[in-house]
Amino acid sequence: MSNHVKITYCTQCRWLLRSAWMGQELLTTFESELDELSLCPGTGGIFEVVANGQLIWSRKEQGRFPEITELKQLVRDVIAPERSLGHADRKQH
Repeated sequence: MSNHVKITYCTQCRWLLRSAWMGQELLTTFESELDELSLCPGTGGIFEVVANGQLIWSRKEQGRFPEITELKQLVRDVIAPERSLGHADRKQH
């Protein structure tokens, strides 16, 4: 099974750089687990992250952008649940 992450961002809000940075962080952290990462332009204030077809972050639902460590944990939980993220891995209670 191939692992893929899709980040859909709002072009009207100029969120390309934020999305590209988050994508870069994910590609660096999961270089051996991720097979594909795509940045998809959208409109209307969208910022969504989908891992293997599962929506793991929606700015509309959460009311904010994810912290990068939070996003890495969410991606890890879908694509490599057995993997430790070291210092960035805080168990959420």
